[in-house]
Amino acid sequence: MLRAATAVAMLVLALPAGAMELMVSAAPVTRFKGAELDQPVDRLIFRGGLTLQSPVDTFGGLSSVTVTGPDQRIAFVSDRGNFISGRLAYDEADRLIGLIGVTIEPMQNSGGTVLPRQFARDAEGMDTVWRDGEPYAVRVGFEHLTRVADFVITDGRPGGAAREVSIPQWLTDLRTNESLESVCIAPEASPIAGSTLLLTEEALDSNGNHRGELLGVNDKGPIGYTNSPIVNPTDCKFLPNGDLLVLERGVSLFAFVMNLRLVPADHVRPGNLMRGELLVSAQGGEIDNMESLLVHETPGGETRILIGSDNNFNDWQRNLILEFALPQD
Repeated sequence: MLRAATAVAMLVLALPAGAMELMVSAAPVTRFKGAELDQPVDRLIFRGGLTLQSPVDTFGGLSSVTVTGPDQRIAFVSDRGNFISGRLAYDEADRLIGLIGVTIEPMQNSGGTVLPRQFARDAEGMDTVWRDGEPYAVRVGFEHLTRVADFVITDGRPGGAAREVSIPQWLTDLRTNESLESVCIAPEASPIAGSTLLLTEEALDSNGNHRGELLGVNDKGPIGYTNSPIVNPTDCKFLPNGDLLVLERGVSLFAFVMNLRLVPADHVRPGNLMRGELLVSAQGGEIDNMESLLVHETPGGETRILIGSDNNFNDWQRNLILEFALPQD
């Protein structure tokens, strides 16, 4: 405990200008869709979860999440234009118990100035850019003022001036809050390793499917994702083997709906219409506005799928995190 407190203190001392420390409390979630901890839920294994709260009213709106360093360092991006960084804490049983060392920092434009207005702050998707096996930057997608930008990671926290990433004109021309929603970067095992996948929420092609784009050197061009009733894609992440996970979110009869689908690695290629296999589905009070997706490794070495909610800064919604594992063959 002393070492953890010392680490947090050192983190706070090193905070950049404009950043602040947050106290975040966590309450465990031990049941999901009738399953206890470590029991099957659809095609996944439920590993538990948390509800997160903070007395600071800028904590919330968590739209996407990614790995930013060793020892379970992560960062969320908020749809009010903030990076919320911290570390996932696990107990000796490899169970998620908290989010610690949490800081919040406003995002900057390419000139190093805090994003000036909400129209430019609506960050929705994020993934990690790796260099030589180390997390170098985060790549963030924005809606409203639709664009993609990289932010350098320093001591496990993304920040600094934005570095704009070129995107197709059809994406730039979108100016709604239902445009660019998901950003994910293919791992080394993927046939399109290093390419960035962009998926839209409500920009549909002539066949009614979600438009997307692959940004890569050899794998570049349009790609589609099958439209489903009620739900839209809201985040994506690749598994280490190159398979793609897509989180879908919607509202039915005034209740939130969530689907998680898997697209085989060889289906993620330019010109293809991707169709995902359903891994887990839920609706109602056991979930919230599930909008962020993370694939990471726990201290015990297990690959976990973390799904988090965006509370839209509403008192009646939660900052909810759920963790799952894939069954072992």
